[in-house]
Amino acid sequence: MKPEERPNATRLSVLIPFTIVTLIWGSTWIVIRDQLHVVPATWSVTYRFLLAGSAMCLLAAIRRERFPFSPRGLAFAALTGLAQFAGNFNLVYRAEAHITSGLVALVFALLLLPNAVFGRIFLGQRLGAQLLAGSAVAVAGVALLLVHQARADPAGPREALLGVGFTAGAILCASVANVLQASETAKGYPLIATVGLGMLIGAAADGAWAWATVGPPVIEHRLGYFAGTAYLAFAASALAFPLYYKVLRAIGPAKGAYSSVIVPVIAMTFSTVFEGYRWSALAVSGAVLTGVGLVIALSARRPAR
Repeated sequence: MKPEERPNATRLSVLIPFTIVTLIWGSTWIVIRDQLHVVPATWSVTYRFLLAGSAMCLLAAIRRERFPFSPRGLAFAALTGLAQFAGNFNLVYRAEAHITSGLVALVFALLLLPNAVFGRIFLGQRLGAQLLAGSAVAVAGVALLLVHQARADPAGPREALLGVGFTAGAILCASVANVLQASETAKGYPLIATVGLGMLIGAAADGAWAWATVGPPVIEHRLGYFAGTAYLAFAASALAFPLYYKVLRAIGPAKGAYSSVIVPVIAMTFSTVFEGYRWSALAVSGAVLTGVGLVIALSARRPAR
């Protein structure tokens, strides 16, 4: 491989934030599950990004970053916020009400496919045959897992289909935000200030939707809920998203989905221990097939434009 073909992902400046994000996000799925008992999902999302966005904007102000208050800058921040911090997370929280957190994480690993497709359409990044073949293998693996879920769930296939449907919608929203952050436009705005503003815009949309659909704010007076909200807001959002978007800007949305291989492993481990996820030969085959497909797809050499 020629030096110029080596992926930027081999640099420590990418590997370190990538590792931090992967470890944090691998644990968030089970924490989200714990948020679904009393408080409506949209209010939990609202609290998370209100806290995270406020923390990031405060940090940006301390660093004297320029906030993107121009019409174009506000539009960019708003589009990112609505796609990632409103659409994506509202759908993820709802998906976890129907299928286990680990399975949501595993299905979400297919984010690499729309990332690659949107990267081709909007960023001019070509799709390689190896990436497409690996994605097909991963999709087949997820299909096996869903068959297992439908057989194991007393409610039948309905819950599995609802969970996967919500997850698919979340994937598309997240992919839009990923491609936005990998664009040349994104590089023209300070990262922390722009993402923080996007989180606050997303939180405002979440709150408005929550009030319109489920009524006034609801608080669960439980230490675990407060601790989970703080972890999701500060570690999984205010810390992880700037690091992740930094990786996307360096190596692109398709390669940025490398975390898709590792995050589900962590999430499925938590799901097995805390949610009693029951493995069968079909489920194991599906998980292995999904992982193999992701590795094949993401190890593809990035074609020249």
